[in-house]
Amino acid sequence: MRRTNSENQKIVYKVILKREIVQTRDGSTTIHLPEWNESYHSKHGAIQEAYHVFIKNGLSLFKSKPVSVLEIGFGTGLNCFITYFESKKNNQHIDYVGVEAYPVITEEAMQMNYPKEISGSDAAIFTIMHECSWEQKHALSDHFTLTKRKQFFQDINDELAFDLIYFDAFGFRVQPELWSETIFENMFKALKPNGVLVTYACRSSIKNAMLSAGFSVEKLPGAPGKREMLRATKAF
Repeated sequence: MRRTNSENQKIVYKVILKREIVQTRDGSTTIHLPEWNESYHSKHGAIQEAYHVFIKNGLSLFKSKPVSVLEIGFGTGLNCFITYFESKKNNQHIDYVGVEAYPVITEEAMQMNYPKEISGSDAAIFTIMHECSWEQKHALSDHFTLTKRKQFFQDINDELAFDLIYFDAFGFRVQPELWSETIFENMFKALKPNGVLVTYACRSSIKNAMLSAGFSVEKLPGAPGKREMLRATKAF
């Protein structure tokens, strides 16, 4: 039986790709995949990109009320980590679900310098986020719960479950199948009415896939080093 391109990429990612820890321009670290010339975060700054895309243009829309978040690409845990401290700062209840097909091992995650670089953060919480079990909900505080799911993005089948999606998959250049109309149809179904999806990417084919899935889409100024990003809304 012939494998699909998607299946082949899954095998390549699992068996061949090496991972290197590198520093980005704002001083924060990320993981770089040299075979793909692809990183988990922007080389211009991992932390500043995360705050700009997912907090400023995503979570801030839901201030002062409980919010359920789905992250597409749990990765190093950076987006979850900063969202935890936003919940603490704003006294906001957040139910966070992070999906990842190939989890970062704890030893790699502990080499990330986010607790040092983010003022007022807690290294113990970052460790717990990576050491807690998968497929179970964990209460990390009175205001924040975390569920990590080991799952391919194509297999997500939640319906009307989330207020906000952090879409942080690897870039279109290396994994175009993760930015398809089918994927965004799944995202559309997973969101509640008036739910929002934010991503660092801004490519015409991605915007068109979002529109075909039913989203209203807007371009916003991108994080430092990137001109634009996309925000999609399930408008009802």
